[in-house]
Amino acid sequence: MTTQERKIYIGIDVSKASLDIYNTDNVSYYQVDNSVSGIKKLMSTFKKNSNDQILITLEATGGYEKLTAKTLVEHGFSVAVINPRIIRDFAKASGKLAKTDKIDAKIIAAYAEIMKPESRFVFNENHEKITELSTRRTQLVAMIVAEKNRLDKVNGEIKKSILRIIKMLEKELAEIDSKLNASIMADETFAQKHALLKSVKGIGKKTAAALIAYLPELGTLEERQIAALAGLAPFNCDSGKMRGRRMIWGGRSSVRTSLYMATIAATRFNKAIKTFYQRLVNAGKPKMVALTACMRKLIIIINAMVKSNQPWQENYAR
Repeated sequence: MTTQERKIYIGIDVSKASLDIYNTDNVSYYQVDNSVSGIKKLMSTFKKNSNDQILITLEATGGYEKLTAKTLVEHGFSVAVINPRIIRDFAKASGKLAKTDKIDAKIIAAYAEIMKPESRFVFNENHEKITELSTRRTQLVAMIVAEKNRLDKVNGEIKKSILRIIKMLEKELAEIDSKLNASIMADETFAQKHALLKSVKGIGKKTAAALIAYLPELGTLEERQIAALAGLAPFNCDSGKMRGRRMIWGGRSSVRTSLYMATIAATRFNKAIKTFYQRLVNAGKPKMVALTACMRKLIIIINAMVKSNQPWQENYAR
């Protein structure tokens, strides 16, 4: 006689200082510190046997969830990290308008039980470093642009101050770029992926690094999934007699930002993407719509390249 399989859904509301946990198995709520000792205490409460299927779901909270997700994955638990906007929309749809840590934990657990999100969180220490370096690079670029935008509005000592800051920031940016490249080259898988991505005309080493950092799922998902994850999948806006334009929505803005400039370059120098873009414009599509379609086409092709481990071929975008 075998023990009946149990499916247990655990919702965790994450804050900087604490973790609020709701367990559907024993309908319990409790709180632990968001620390190594607190997470160990959390894991000790899970009564797991070989027939249990435990899905632990957390909201993405600006990085405060990383330690918990990483530790749980390292100990063999299935972990899903969900966009907080999705959880809030689910709460509203369920008629749960109140918001406390306890209520949020229960709603996250209910979302997991009903929607059964995929457990895609995989911790890789080197990837974490690449992501942090890429994020810092984005911050430095934004600061340099902000300082340069101030130059034409000032003179004298203030202008000299701004130029000193720009020089310092550019030096720091060069150092971050060096560390980012070294981290990618130190990992055979990432180095190979980086080379594949750079084989696409329009994608340079910075865009390739950003895609590695912000879209680790490349090569593991289907076309529609990868486009949606990048926020480039068109959604219908049809209801009754209204027939609206298809619109992109959601996804990872960091991926779209990185892909945007690469796609502009591709529409000029990549023969396949250039032809695709011109065909859309000649058919009467607005240029921004055509450019977005090219971004979607490009991410789908890149996904196929990584999946098959094959470099760019001109017939991909026909």
